[in-house]
Amino acid sequence: MTNSAPTDYNAIFSDAISQIRAEGRYRVFTELERLAGQFPLAHSTRTGRDVIVWCANDYLGMGQHPAVIGAMKAALDGMGAGAGGTRNISGNHNKITALEATVAELHNKEAGLAFTSGYVANEAALSTLGAMLPDCVMFSDADNHASMIHGIRQSNAEKKIFRHNDVDHLAKLLAATDYRRPKVIAFESVYSMDGDIGRIKEICALARQYNALTYLDEVHAVGMYGARGAGIAEREGLMDEVDIIQGTLAKAYGVIGGYIASSAVIVDMIRSFAPSFIFTTTQPPAIAAGAVASIQHLMQSSVERAQHQANAATMKTMLAQAGIPVLANETHIVPVMVGDAVKCKQASDILLEEYNMYVQPINYPTVRKGTERLRVTPTPFHSHAMMEQFRDALVEVFARLDIRYGAEAAKAADLQLVA
Repeated sequence: MTNSAPTDYNAIFSDAISQIRAEGRYRVFTELERLAGQFPLAHSTRTGRDVIVWCANDYLGMGQHPAVIGAMKAALDGMGAGAGGTRNISGNHNKITALEATVAELHNKEAGLAFTSGYVANEAALSTLGAMLPDCVMFSDADNHASMIHGIRQSNAEKKIFRHNDVDHLAKLLAATDYRRPKVIAFESVYSMDGDIGRIKEICALARQYNALTYLDEVHAVGMYGARGAGIAEREGLMDEVDIIQGTLAKAYGVIGGYIASSAVIVDMIRSFAPSFIFTTTQPPAIAAGAVASIQHLMQSSVERAQHQANAATMKTMLAQAGIPVLANETHIVPVMVGDAVKCKQASDILLEEYNMYVQPINYPTVRKGTERLRVTPTPFHSHAMMEQFRDALVEVFARLDIRYGAEAAKAADLQLVA
């Protein structure tokens, strides 16, 4: 026994929370009740009023689509709520196998594998790849998502980080690595905070030259780009060049879950060895059925994608012309730059409480300090009048808070604003 005082665990945790509060980056979750058939409207529990949601990852409103809801209702009525077990123990239902066949078809791959989330898909696939390949080296883009970073770390493989979208730096790192060593290059197609696009063609060429596998995260691109919504790789005619494609069902497809699509042997290996796949209960039949309906609809229809791109372009132009700083990019992401964590949160609060507009502040560690922003995602269902109202509200809020994120701040952060 010791006479020392016991550890005050709560004090340690409280101090940590106080620190992020002091830095202005304490995360407050805004409770919303989505209103079926009225997207992008939702009811705010905080204000007691309906609000326009400007930051949804349900990019195309497919979470409200009749085909998706109908498929989910039919599966729920026919099969019940839960899957009943893991894939190996009674949970391997026909809706999940149909989902895996559908994502394989979408990406023109031999096989697909479904996970409970995109995060889990990345963690499971990358950690298992690195662990199974002897003496593997994982090459990771500096701006990769936390799920990819975590998966690579969990693999215990050697890790080399290349500067964001810098293929020359990647080439140097590859050239300095023994050709015979197994290698995996992990990168994204659409980087969700800045909205820029990964250099798929150049990276795939380097992979062939230096004996590496390619792992492409298309989370913010599936459903959104390409003739059938398979992502940037499809749009650029490069799907067959990529070894493993990872995607989500929770953004453009409007449901929940993640997946990979690849060769039959790679999928079988991950299915057989990834603990977070083996020991996790299967997604419910209704979820899988809704995802299949959403993917199949967007494989046939480009109407949603076309309207979405038009609205995103209109929003960028409208804001920039009003003097609101918007990062330049060629995707649907509209990053409105603030550059201050406290003001970013204040702007979000004012928009919600006074203008009935909800957009979440994005602060460190999601983005670098000094590049805090409001990440705006206009959908096909945001009308021109809504966009005008949002622009006018931002102008007033930026003036009130004296937010002045200009070209010099963007240049210092190696970013470019819409002119």
